[in-house]
Amino acid sequence: MIYLKNNREITIMREGGKILAEIMAKLKDETKVGIKTIQLEILAKSLIKKNQVKPSFLGEDGFPSVLCVSINDEIVHGLPSERVIKNGDIVSLDFGIIYKGFHSDMAITIPVGEVEAESLRLIKTTKKVLKLAIKKAKVGNTLGDVGNIIERYITARGFYVIKDLCGHGIGRRLHEDPQVLNFGKRYHGIKLEEGMTICIEPMAAVGTSKIKQIKGEFAFRTADGSMSSHFEHTIAITKNGPKILTKI
Repeated sequence: MIYLKNNREITIMREGGKILAEIMAKLKDETKVGIKTIQLEILAKSLIKKNQVKPSFLGEDGFPSVLCVSINDEIVHGLPSERVIKNGDIVSLDFGIIYKGFHSDMAITIPVGEVEAESLRLIKTTKKVLKLAIKKAKVGNTLGDVGNIIERYITARGFYVIKDLCGHGIGRRLHEDPQVLNFGKRYHGIKLEEGMTICIEPMAAVGTSKIKQIKGEFAFRTADGSMSSHFEHTIAITKNGPKILTKI
């Protein structure tokens, strides 16, 4: 687990997070009906080069791309390919960069074209609960408090929390301790302290909390093939409250 020891390190992660958010905004704009997911990968590589940063995901546990593009029942780690995005798809983009030795990581889910109402409600729920969870990420609270609000909010709206995948600490490495679970008990777990940097990433599905991975694929999918949604921000825990590092 990394603790940011001075304002310079926080500034570096904030600068990197802003670059990441700007790149993600461009990727979002290009996520349209008819585009191949490999085209988003090509754009991401171009923007990495333009901004003079490095990709976080490339080579991580053997992952061969810089960008994750997960569609519909794919929860995370979808591999860019010749697959064409269709009207009605919901597309999750997960992306990370290294800036001056520090990682940042974020994810969004995008409705493409005319999307079913239930899928739109799923996306809205997952996006909203990320904001609620971030508010809980303050000095003196616990990771259990963060996970608890995610679980309660999602299940109260009739959706399922993906419990086998989670957020993480982040800093000089992409994945650091602690695990940031999407469920938990209030007042339990690791206490949040000033200087911690973590990724909170709620994941939810329409039909099940169970996941599967098809042999030979990187992507994790919902076990029943139902729609899934994923949002993520990199957060710094400060004495003045949580600071979102991955925003413009």
